[in-house]
Amino acid sequence: MLSLKGWKFISDIPMENYKKSVLICAPHTSNWDFYYCLACFWVLGIPYRIMIKDSYTKPWYGFIFKALGCIGVNRGQRNNLVEYSASLIKKSDSMALINTPEGTRSRASEWKKGFYFIAKRADVPLILAYADYKNKIAGIAKIIHIGDKDANQVLDEIQDFYKPEMAKYPEKYNPKIK
Repeated sequence: MLSLKGWKFISDIPMENYKKSVLICAPHTSNWDFYYCLACFWVLGIPYRIMIKDSYTKPWYGFIFKALGCIGVNRGQRNNLVEYSASLIKKSDSMALINTPEGTRSRASEWKKGFYFIAKRADVPLILAYADYKNKIAGIAKIIHIGDKDANQVLDEIQDFYKPEMAKYPEKYNPKIK
């Protein structure tokens, strides 16, 4: 799919060394981000899971999303998703949990920080994935080991990486993520 659309895939990260992780996918301004993201992970052979609105997994076509690794989540309920997500990663031999912390394809005033707490609780690294529409490049670019870093330190490190011009719709991406 990537090459058919004129895109290149780039990854200098030896993913075989990171069997478990939380993957941050940003900027997230279009539904197309989902497809480029999946194409990258298929290339890498990473077993992944994605938390999405349960309205996508319940209708007759929900089996398609489930087959793509999606887990339906009712965001209107308090489900302790951090604990649930961290336990999924811990129990797995190999799993990358994909997270779009903007939480919307519209402009977000700040990122949701659940990805940080999931990675910290599961004791796994954060890996930054991206789709750069301007240059038609998608890939995996950076690993962040959380260790003793607080959420703001991690957000500063992430904020320095993602740029609005990477987004399909740059005006929808807020470069100030906290």
